[in-house]
Amino acid sequence: MSAEERLGTYVVNLKRRPDRRERMTRQLPAELAAEFTSDWDGPFDGADLDRGRLEALGVELFPWQIESHNPWWNRTLKYGEVGCTLSHLACWERGLASDASVFLILEDDAILVDGFLSRLLAGIEAISQHERIGLTYLARCPMEADRAAWPGFVRPGFSYCTWGYLLDRQAASALVDAHVEKAVIPVDEFLPAMYMDHPRADVRARFPKAIDALAFAPPLLEDLSADLSDSDTEASSAAER
Repeated sequence: MSAEERLGTYVVNLKRRPDRRERMTRQLPAELAAEFTSDWDGPFDGADLDRGRLEALGVELFPWQIESHNPWWNRTLKYGEVGCTLSHLACWERGLASDASVFLILEDDAILVDGFLSRLLAGIEAISQHERIGLTYLARCPMEADRAAWPGFVRPGFSYCTWGYLLDRQAASALVDAHVEKAVIPVDEFLPAMYMDHPRADVRARFPKAIDALAFAPPLLEDLSADLSDSDTEASSAAER
């Protein structure tokens, strides 16, 4: 089985954003045969969410807002963040229900760098020579210093943004088994909590680390610049408590 055949590809995309789907379709190598969350039914769009719908689905929110100098912690969750986390969860579950051994998760505002597929497959092969893939970021926003791994990779410290990453089946199972749907936090806070001691004690207690993480260096993705990318999560309303 080829590396492409072992790789399941999933793109987080809203039904009301066919523009972003079309842009991603133009970029994606045909070999990846990506699935889009916009083809699935689920509580993925923050514009369609309210407390009643979440309760009917058995989804519970983590008590997110605390007093903090971090502006992302010193405010309530937004429904867009809730939908985004549930979209990523659906990708992990979909991957585990497939025959793929490695899952590639992309968000629809990612820009693939030149030579993306060849660099991705070479990276997967390089990782396999050293250790398991676990969680491997293709790109992110580092918030603290990384640690050295080997050429082409680092061990990430606390990082934001989930434009793209790889998971092997063991890591995906650990993420699903953490039941983030019972204590929803932003997915880009959840992933670091699963590979390191999260800087928030309450998050650390609810989501103890359970996986290993790497990151491509240099990254394989860029993000749409602010003048081109309107954030569906940030534009959404605050989730009710």
